[in-house]
Amino acid sequence: MASALIQVRVDDSLKNNATKVFSNLGIDISTAVRMFLTRAIQVEGIPFPTSNENYYDSISALDNIKAIRNESIKNGTANLTLDDINAEIDAYRSGK
Repeated sequence: MASALIQVRVDDSLKNNATKVFSNLGIDISTAVRMFLTRAIQVEGIPFPTSNENYYDSISALDNIKAIRNESIKNGTANLTLDDINAEIDAYRSGK
């Protein structure tokens, strides 16, 4: 099978940071690019979400979860069991 050369110009910092990431995964940039292209063919598109809206929604959701967790720690409810929670719900419903 013949090989084709693909050349891409990127910022040195981008290349160096990507090299570190891929090195930690045990692959080089060429292998990562081949993996990307192979997956793009499999999904017939970009193989990851490209919408900024979804990305920021995910970040926002994570921030909200962290805020709720911090609030539960402050008010002493962080370690409630499911039984404790159900007892609280039952007490509220019965007006106690």
